[in-house]
Amino acid sequence: MTRAVFLDRDGTINKEVNYLTRIEDLVIPEDVPPTLKRFKDLGFLNIIITNQSGIARGYLTTDALAEINSEIRRRLFGFYGQELIDAVYFSPFHPNGSIPEYKISSNCRKPGTGMIDRAVKEFDIDLSGSFLIGDSYSDMLCAQNAGVRSILLLAGHGQSAYKKCIEDNIQIDFFTEKISGSIMFIERKIKSDKFDKSHS
Repeated sequence: MTRAVFLDRDGTINKEVNYLTRIEDLVIPEDVPPTLKRFKDLGFLNIIITNQSGIARGYLTTDALAEINSEIRRRLFGFYGQELIDAVYFSPFHPNGSIPEYKISSNCRKPGTGMIDRAVKEFDIDLSGSFLIGDSYSDMLCAQNAGVRSILLLAGHGQSAYKKCIEDNIQIDFFTEKISGSIMFIERKIKSDKFDKSHS
């Protein structure tokens, strides 16, 4: 089995722009590539899991989303000449959408665990040694539902998400302003897990 870092996309991998529909609006913060590289060096898969209700709402098509996701992977590849993203899963659904085929509730949409469940089957992932990084309440609840450690980014929607998680008693294992701040926490947990196994 392998371990994974599950990554929200908007507000985590790229800057939040409230429905990214054009490649021209895609901005990747400078600390993202080295952080993803460090995760890879630690032996993790980097897997994006992203709610994309803009498809259900008619803001963009699945083809447009595929182009944006491909551009994200292309730009990240360019930093080190290696693939930093191992897979991208997205949920196009929303019950309040306007496109009939996507106007549904689905466990695929976070905080449901459908995207993580699919990744587990495809990559044989050990959830007990995995993490989820995101900036929203649904990310943190998804992590709790899936049984992975949660890291909340306080930028973007993170501040309001933090307050709501506290109010609803949703566990947050770690929080940080920038994604690079999660490296030390993950490294510490890896060492702790190895210590626990050696003394079990």
